[in-house]
Amino acid sequence: MGQGPVKLAALLAGAALILSGCGLADSHAVWPEMLKVKATEPAPLETPPDVKRLVAGKLDSVFTAGSQPTHVRVSTPLHDPRGTGWTACVRAELTSVIGKPLGTQTYRVFISDGAIFDRRQVEADDNCVTETYEPVEGAVTAEAQRSAKP
Repeated sequence: MGQGPVKLAALLAGAALILSGCGLADSHAVWPEMLKVKATEPAPLETPPDVKRLVAGKLDSVFTAGSQPTHVRVSTPLHDPRGTGWTACVRAELTSVIGKPLGTQTYRVFISDGAIFDRRQVEADDNCVTETYEPVEGAVTAEAQRSAKP
């Protein structure tokens, strides 16, 4: 009665060992290519986005409406290692909702398919601290756009 579970365990271990070699054998088999398992190719990279244009056109996707961003600057885009998109750092002088200056705030933006789809405030260990920034010209806040309309 005690040998049943031992024989079953040995049988399962043997079957697992035999089946584990199937993936390796397929890559070295002399079968036609159409019958072999194809390795997945990595998705092609998007072209680097124009971060200045994206941020200038959609400041509200990076900063809150009442923060009144000024002196907006962006870093060069870097390929996002988690996917096919890009990341960049954005800095600006911000104001709190009660009108108090918050100083320079930095955000990391995530770009995919030519649009900013996410952003987060950077922490001390983020590489945005060491990036070089270029000013964004033509960046207009949503509040300035509303006040410019007649």
